[in-house]
Amino acid sequence: MITQEMIDRINELAHKEKEEGLTDEERLEQQTLRRQYIDAFKANLKSQLDNIVIVDENGEPVKHKN
Repeated sequence: MITQEMIDRINELAHKEKEEGLTDEERLEQQTLRRQYIDAFKANLKSQLDNIVIVDENGEPVKHKN
């Protein structure tokens, strides 16, 4: 799960990168945080899509194929 603190840190590092650059440690932290954010976003989207119910013209739910 991504927290607000993680998002704030991602943004903080992005601003610092534009203004003065990042150290190697900060760059690694930025990459790690971004990967965690993307993974959490994808998991959330997949969960939402998995819960969508498609209904046919007769009003019956149709099972979707993965």
